[in-house]
Amino acid sequence: MLNLARIARWLAPLAVVAGITAAAAQTTPAPEAGKSDRSIAVATFAGGCFWCVEEAFEKVPGVIRAVSGYTGGTVDKPTYEQVSAKTTGHYEAVQVSFDPTKVSYPQLVDWFWHNIDPVDAKGQFCDQGSPYYTAIFVHSEEQQKVAEESKQALEASGRLKEKIATKILPAGPFWVAEDYHQDYYKKNPHRYQYYKTACGRAARLEQIWGPPTKPPGLTQ
Repeated sequence: MLNLARIARWLAPLAVVAGITAAAAQTTPAPEAGKSDRSIAVATFAGGCFWCVEEAFEKVPGVIRAVSGYTGGTVDKPTYEQVSAKTTGHYEAVQVSFDPTKVSYPQLVDWFWHNIDPVDAKGQFCDQGSPYYTAIFVHSEEQQKVAEESKQALEASGRLKEKIATKILPAGPFWVAEDYHQDYYKKNPHRYQYYKTACGRAARLEQIWGPPTKPPGLTQ
């Protein structure tokens, strides 16, 4: 069946302003901010379409930046076309740099759960296949402990009727995605909203979690 939402994603590179060549992938790992500034920590999440995950985390007070990219695969310097072909093993992911004095890692993990369908083992919403699997990529033993405990608590809550498919994996190289993917929801708001609605993301999230809530740090 023709899936207009998925077509919208494939046409995204062509939606860049006419006459401008689509930016080449930034084929170096994203800087590990935590190493250069102790006041900044890093978290990495895969939640399907990285446009949507980036938007979700950039709303959170205390998040300094959220960068779309690729991780978990076997090929260095992957491109969007390679990852979309499902041959490299990469996830679409977002690396979040945050100030832990303003927002905690447990809060970010909880926010992540509320922005994905944790029981979908084949992808997320209309995007199916390995690039759209969900995962929490942990950067330390402490992050792993937090993520595992959060997953166990969610499973024990009885809120989800199926087993959680989201994996908890060690963080590895993170390759920054092409420039046209960064802040896509800001650069192309109408196309983005069409994709998000047509893909069924908002409807499915409300079905699982109830009416949308504000991110941690913002009053209801």
